[in-house]
Amino acid sequence: MILDMSTHMTIDDQIQPAITLTQAAADRIALFMGKEGGRGIHLAVRRTGCSGWAYELEIAKSPAGADEHVLHDQDIEIIITNQALDMMAGTVIDFVEDGLVREFRFKNPNVTAECGCGESFTIQS
Repeated sequence: MILDMSTHMTIDDQIQPAITLTQAAADRIALFMGKEGGRGIHLAVRRTGCSGWAYELEIAKSPAGADEHVLHDQDIEIIITNQALDMMAGTVIDFVEDGLVREFRFKNPNVTAECGCGESFTIQS
């Protein structure tokens, strides 16, 4: 069988569902990496808010730990925890500038509900 695979994918990407970045998100991350250094981004989730979970995104300064995966998209290394990968499989991360608002937005196909303020989300268990 022949696998149809993006040229951006690595071995870990072939095993795990992808997390992808829009060009705007990749550009913004590259800008932060240019200022702060780092090897890519680190993604995690934490319990919070009225819907249960919130995303954590920060510049990754250290290599992936034993409970993390390394993915690549748009020449950006994405280090993601096992827990977050389970909840974020198939997610597209975008960066949006709308007036004074500048933020990363997550288009996560696993989300079943979000709180009204957009701070937290729920996934089907």
